[in-house]
Amino acid sequence: MKKRQPASKPKKDDSPLTLKDMMNPAIIKQLKEQQEQLLVEENRKKEAEEQRKREERKLKEKNKTFEELLNESDMNWKKFK
Repeated sequence: MKKRQPASKPKKDDSPLTLKDMMNPAIIKQLKEQQEQLLVEENRKKEAEEQRKREERKLKEKNKTFEELLNESDMNWKKFK
């Protein structure tokens, strides 16, 4: 009579099953593309906001009165009187 060999069990990885392993690769690709689009959109909004602030500062600087310019000056005007 032949000796029976124990039934071999399929070896499992030691790492636990993750959500990425269970998801369809097409869905993962779609989510990554959406993430990239959101990052691009966010960068575009930041750039637009910075541009708007620069324009506001430029306009504010252009419309300053002589008194405001004089007060911001570092020179000591009393020396020149």
